[in-house]
This record gives sequence, C-alpha cells and structure tokens, in this order.
Amino acid sequence: MNKNLKNFIFCGGVLLLGALPNQTSALTAKKVKNTTTTFVSNRQPKEKRLFTSEAVEKEISRVTALLKNEKLAWMFGNCFPNTLETTVHFSEKNGKPDTFVFTGDIPAMWLRDSGAQVWTYLPYINQDEHLKQMIKGVILRQFACVLIDPYANAFNNGATGEGWMSDDTDMNPNLHERKWEIDSLCYPLRLAYAYWKMTGDASIFDGDWMKVVQNILKTFKEQQRKEGNGPYHFLRVTDRAFDTVSNNGLGTPVKPVGLIASAFRPSDDATTLQFLIPSNFFAVTSLRKCAEIVSTVNGEQAVADSCTALADEVEQALQKYATYNHPKYGTIYAFEVDGFGNHLLMDDANVPSLLAMAYLGDVSINDPIYQNTRKFVWSEDNPYFFKGKAAEGIGGPHIGYDMVWPMSIMMRAFTSTDRAEIKHCMQMLLNTDAGTGFIHESFHKDDPTNYTRDWFAWQNSLFGELVVKLVNTGYLDLLNSLDK
Repeated sequence: MNKNLKNFIFCGGVLLLGALPNQTSALTAKKVKNTTTTFVSNRQPKEKRLFTSEAVEKEISRVTALLKNEKLAWMFGNCFPNTLETTVHFSEKNGKPDTFVFTGDIPAMWLRDSGAQVWTYLPYINQDEHLKQMIKGVILRQFACVLIDPYANAFNNGATGEGWMSDDTDMNPNLHERKWEIDSLCYPLRLAYAYWKMTGDASIFDGDWMKVVQNILKTFKEQQRKEGNGPYHFLRVTDRAFDTVSNNGLGTPVKPVGLIASAFRPSDDATTLQFLIPSNFFAVTSLRKCAEIVSTVNGEQAVADSCTALADEVEQALQKYATYNHPKYGTIYAFEVDGFGNHLLMDDANVPSLLAMAYLGDVSINDPIYQNTRKFVWSEDNPYFFKGKAAEGIGGPHIGYDMVWPMSIMMRAFTSTDRAEIKHCMQMLLNTDAGTGFIHESFHKDDPTNYTRDWFAWQNSLFGELVVKLVNTGYLDLLNSLDK
C-alpha cells in the first residue's frame, strides 16, 4: 500500500478516524473474520447521524416489515440510509441549501458518487421537505463545482488544499483530484433533471446554471479533439500505471470523429483508448436532458440547440464507431475505441459501464446489441470477469485480478427480468457482506472476507435502491425465498 494512504474505517456503525486519505480506494484488500451470528443494527447511533429523513425512515419500516429473510432485512436497514447518516453535510449558503457529500471513507465530494449516492432518495422528496432541500443542496453544490473546474472529478469542502496537489495538471486548493471523466459532467445533469421532473422546482436553473451548461458544452467540444488536444493534461508520479496518463499527460491518440475523449474511466483509472463508449452514451442522454431544461425553463433556444446538435453528433459517431463484430457474440459494443479502428473489448464494474447502460437509460434493455454485449461482459471472454467459489462478477484494473465488485452484480440484477438471474444476484450479494451488513467496494471471488473499503456509501445506497425496486415491481416473493 502507498505509504501516504490513510485509512478511515467504518465498522459496526462507528467511524474510526486515521489520517486523511489520499487515494480513491484502498488498494490492498483487508481480510476480516466473519463472526456475525445475530442481526443487530449497524446503523449510526441516532445522536451521530448527519442527516435523518422521516420519509426514508418510513420506507425502511415498510420494506423491512415485508422482508421475511432476516439477513436481507438487516442489510437493507444498514445500507439504505448509510449515505444520509454518514456522508451528507447539509447547511445553508447565501440563503440557499448547500450539501457536501463525502464518498464514504474519503472526505471529498466526487461529482459522480454524490449524484449516485442521493439518487436513491429521489422518490421520497415530495414527502419530505427536509430531504428535498438536502438534495437541492447537492445539485447547487455540484453546479458550483463545475464552475470551479469542469475537468475535475472530486472536490474539497472549500479551498483546503487536501488531496492530490502534487499532480501535474491545473490543480487548485478547491480540487481534491483533477481526473477528466465524461461522466463527472453527466451525473449533475441526470440528478438536476430528475429533481426538476419530480418536484417542478425550476429555481435551481438560474444564471449560474446557464454558466454550468456553457462550461459543459465547452469541455465536451474541447475533448472531441477537433482542434488539437485541448487544454487538459494529467501526470502523476505513481507506481500504478492506471493512475497517470501516457504521452506526457495527453493520453493515447484519437482520431476526431465526433466522439468525446475521456482521460479516465468512472473507476478513476486511465482509459486505454480514450473514446470511452459507455460514457459517450451517457453524454448523449445527458445533453438531451440539458436541452429540454434550457429550452423549457430558460427559454434559451440557441443554447438548447447546441446541446441537441452535440448529442446528435456524438450519437451518430457511436452508431459508426462503437460496435464490434465479435466472432462469438455477434455485434457488441466495445468498451473503448480510438476512431482509428482499434477496439478494447472488456467491461469495468463502475457506472457508467457497458452493463449499466440500460440502468442509466442510455440504451433500451431490448436493444439486441446491448443484449449481445450483456452476454459478453458477463462471461470469461471479458478479461475483467471473475468467477470463483464465493461469487462471480465484473471487476477492473482499479483493484485488480480476482476482485469482484458488488456494483456489477447489482447492475446485472437492475437490468434483468429473468427471475433466476435476479435471485442468483441477490443471493451472491447476501452471501458476500463478510458479516458486516454492508456492501463493499470489491471482494475476492473465493473469499468475501478479503475485501476493499469498509465504508463505500455509493454501493450501500445502490443496494438499498435495488431492494426497493424489487419489492415494488413484483419480486418480493423472490427476495423472501433467498437463503440466509
């Protein structure tokens, strides 16, 4: 482990603080003994909870009362409120709600993670004004972050100078890390659009919002690389190849074909070929949402047209360059391409991923190319698919060989209508918590007690979201049939 890596350990609802972490994940797995014999709540004690929602508490009571599997009910009760209780720092700034969201064991706010973490609670915002204001605060904070630097993936809570200040890129004390990832600009659009649709509250779309839109358009167009490499570069002194960018920080060459280059993946690992296909799909749907807001709320039709034109261009490029004729699976989506005809065939667990495109709504679950791709990524023909004694699933180079990410198992369940497949996924999730009652970043395919990150709020929120979805869509009997 890097000697500068500092640990925050969340165990049994108690936060044990070490020094400040300077990594996006624990790079070596931690092995613990599974000693759980009773299902005592591992939630934060009430007096230590950062945020509580009455609507969420009611949902916990409703769902746990329906779940007959004692362990599943226990895990749901632990995981579902975890983001609220341990990561949400809600306040007011200049008369408006302001919410800074830790990713969990790292006290910084990732645009991706924060948007995904609170997404779970959107269905309840019209039942709980306090919760609504908190999520509104997340959106406004995300907008403020994009205005600070649209190329950054993670931010400090103020100009503290914490994080990766030594990286060779345009760092400033507000940034925790400056890895350029397309999805970092998509998640704020996804959250803001859904919030607006659910509440009708358009007050978030003010003058700063229009500046955000312009920043996003400018950044996406720069990274189409039509006029040179653009202003972004990134170098880090590290022993991890995927934590820095090749070719003096510019990455591998791409041919400007209309796709958007992404120096890093949602895993915070560097891309191999910079046209990351799942993120380009995410950009298309996000730009279309943006265009609808700008046209309907702001009346800025010219800006809306720019969003739509860019979405159309990227979509057309995806149709031409994103697919590969696989000898076994037929036409599938590649993970990364470069516009020169090269394809990287794999999938990574982090969302957006090829598997998660239907979850995000970027492709139809019935799209035959997606279905072919889904079969490919959940097979040993995907170099980052691992199958062992404990479970099977997709990982990635962020943690390395044989480490399955529960996120991939959840994405498989989210994008399935096959009851046997869903049950298999849920049983694996139930069996691989290592007795903690929480979902971890990754675990060894043969030994779930060998895992990374005790406290990773995104995974916990996602698990809660999945359980609620299955309860609400006719799979309660399936959940109640799981083995303990």
